[in-house]
Amino acid sequence: MKKPYVIINGMRHFKFRDTIAFLQVQGKKKYGGKFKIHPEDYLLLHKFVSYMIHEETLCKKYSLDLRKGILLIGPVGCGKTSWMNLIQTILLSNEQFQVKSTRTIAHEFNREGYSIIANYGHRQHPICLDDIGVEQNIKFFGNECNTIAEILLHRHELLVKNQIVTHATTNLTANEIEQIYGHRVRSRLREMFNLISFPADAKDKRR
Repeated sequence: MKKPYVIINGMRHFKFRDTIAFLQVQGKKKYGGKFKIHPEDYLLLHKFVSYMIHEETLCKKYSLDLRKGILLIGPVGCGKTSWMNLIQTILLSNEQFQVKSTRTIAHEFNREGYSIIANYGHRQHPICLDDIGVEQNIKFFGNECNTIAEILLHRHELLVKNQIVTHATTNLTANEIEQIYGHRVRSRLREMFNLISFPADAKDKRR
């Protein structure tokens, strides 16, 4: 399917309606024929796409800081992970980022130890930590570690020193995040992320 933009004077120009149609097709390919982008999500998707394609005028309108990453917040099944995966299909290869489940990272730490924190925490490329807060503290040779908290702190340093952003998704509230990761991490998250939030009563699209 044709990409949802035209190139004029070396610049990509997107049409949002075409972008929705394109993502809808890509979603059906990846997640099956029942996949659908719902009209009630169009405004949130417009914000999300505007940020990801670095549309500066719209980002200013939506108060999105391009120096920060995106934190998608919403109930289970509202579409957070699928958005992070599908957005890759309209990005250039040098703009794409890995979407990695925090649960998987925690289990990698269990197998391989503290090198996993360095692997994701120091990676010189944007990544998306998917579902922060669902992982459990894992022990490595008897030492318990809040793996994702440590990675987030390293990613904050990476943002400050090298302007490399991190994205994330979660179904937790800010208070719940603080309970799991502590006040220090929560304060860093404010500096790291633009928040895009689904309504608390957003329906589960996987049903």
